[in-house]
Amino acid sequence: MTNSVDETHRPAVSQQSGAERRIQLDSLPFDPELTPGARNAVRVCLRVQPTEKVTVITDEATKEIAASIVSELDSVGAPYRGFVLEEVAARPLTEFPREIAEDMETSQVSVFAVQAQANELRTRMQMTDIVNRRKIRHAHMVNINRQIMLEGMRADFLKVDRISAKVVDMVRKASQIRAKTPAGTDLVADLNPNYRWLKTSGLISPEKWGNLPGGEVFTTPGEVNGTFVSDGVVGDWLCAKFGDLRENPLSIRIKGNRVTEAHSSNRELERDFWSYTHTDESSDRVGEFAIGTNIELKDVIGQILQDEKYPGVHIAFGNPYGVHTGADWYSCTHIDVVGRKFDIWVDDEQIMRGGHFLIEA
Repeated sequence: MTNSVDETHRPAVSQQSGAERRIQLDSLPFDPELTPGARNAVRVCLRVQPTEKVTVITDEATKEIAASIVSELDSVGAPYRGFVLEEVAARPLTEFPREIAEDMETSQVSVFAVQAQANELRTRMQMTDIVNRRKIRHAHMVNINRQIMLEGMRADFLKVDRISAKVVDMVRKASQIRAKTPAGTDLVADLNPNYRWLKTSGLISPEKWGNLPGGEVFTTPGEVNGTFVSDGVVGDWLCAKFGDLRENPLSIRIKGNRVTEAHSSNRELERDFWSYTHTDESSDRVGEFAIGTNIELKDVIGQILQDEKYPGVHIAFGNPYGVHTGADWYSCTHIDVVGRKFDIWVDDEQIMRGGHFLIEA
């Protein structure tokens, strides 16, 4: 195994142009400012060893970041195989490419650094099914960009892990979490003791793949009631379309764990969110209740990959990641909503005021 793309298994014809194009990620130039974030990903978060094989998946829009990551893999001495999605299949994907799936079956580590396209969530779930079954240490970097590489990916993830461990220890013993914000969020999450809390602080283990940059603890709630005002961002492909929602927040009414109303002065956002959360019978159901713990982030930037790690509460409607949390239901969709400046109480103890933790790691 060499530290470059295996040409014998890679299509030589581009799906986009029809011209022969074989991108060698290990020879692609990249901005050296990306190196600290890439080094964090490879050496700290994934802890890649020279004896481990890595599958690197990227796309045309993100290949420079992928090049910085494979450069670090070269430095470690780990063998890898790289894929640019547009060279393997047409986008948006309708199925996760078999060629990449077969390669992942022989890897101990994988990196997925791409830009989200509409209706590709199902194919990402197909990929993480492989990750979960084989217990691959997987870095999920959907919508990673230069700003995130220079900000969130430069965090001290050992520090983030310490505060994450403190928070998860508290919430695992709790029966209820309350959250409020100046924008109008006022909700209560009653917790189900049969559902597990997960810590994804950026230090990725075989037991749970993680988004990078990391920094959150999450579970599937028992039941959520109240109002969540997303004045941060919404997830999946809506994030790129609508960005930072500070000026046009989305107010969501939740009763019995289901979306009952959604309102915004941006009517297109309101319509798209409502349509997304009514894709299947559980798309409007709160599948994730999370607390962001990346204390090195200073504000929401309009990118869900980083913003859901911003200190505060975020929730997601749809897929509860039941293989990890223990939830026994499923949805083909999953969309996060993020707010700002939270006050949070775990049972009767306040752990956050104005977006700042009141507990010490």
